[in-house]
Amino acid sequence: MARFILIGLYPGTRAGAIAAASPYRELGHSYVDLERGIFCRRPIGKRATKKRQTPAPLPPRLLAHMRRWKDRKLISTCFVEFNGKPVASVKKGFKSAVDLAKLSGKVTPHTLRHWAATWLMQHGVPIWEAAGFLGMSPEVLQDTYGHHHPDHLHGAAAAIGQKARYVSVVKSVVDSGTATDENKKCKEIWSEWQDSNLRPLRPERSEHLLTY
Repeated sequence: MARFILIGLYPGTRAGAIAAASPYRELGHSYVDLERGIFCRRPIGKRATKKRQTPAPLPPRLLAHMRRWKDRKLISTCFVEFNGKPVASVKKGFKSAVDLAKLSGKVTPHTLRHWAATWLMQHGVPIWEAAGFLGMSPEVLQDTYGHHHPDHLHGAAAAIGQKARYVSVVKSVVDSGTATDENKKCKEIWSEWQDSNLRPLRPERSEHLLTY
C-alpha cells in the first residue's frame, strides 16, 4: 500500500495504471522507464480512451524510490504486488489503511489523484502544464481545481478597486515595451496602443504599398 500511495500521489495516476505499473515492457502493463524517468501510463496493447493516460515524467523523489525497489529486488514484475504477484484491486487494502490512519470522510484510491491536482494548483503550476502532467484536459482541471490556484480571480480582485476600466491586454502591452513611461496610467497606455493600431497609414506608406 505504501508503494501504491506514493505512485498515486506524486504523478496523480489512476488506480488501474498504478496496479499495472511495471519496470518491464510487457503486454497489459503500463511501462515505467527507470532510465529516462518516464511513466507510460497506458498499458501496452490497450487502446487510447478518454481517460488520457498520457506519458509523464516521474518526480525525482518517486523515481529514486522506484529504482531502489527494483535494484533491491523488492518487486517481481510490478511495483504494487501481493505475495510476489500483481494485484487487480487495492480497495480492501486501501480501506484498511484509511481506517488505521483514522481519516474522516470518503477517502478512496482516486482521492490521491484529487490531492495531486490540488497541490499542483496550490503551488501555482500553469493550468496547461499541470493538465498534461496529470493526464486530464485543461478544462476539467480548471473547472474542478482551478479555485485552488493562487492566481485564481486575483485580476478581478485587483480591478474592483480601480477607477479605470479593466483591460486584460494592458499588462501584455506594458511588458512588450510599448509604454516607455512606467508612470503612465493604464488608461493612457491602452489609448496609445489602440490609437497606434487604428491610425491610418501615412500617405507615403500608402503610395509605397500601391506600387506592388
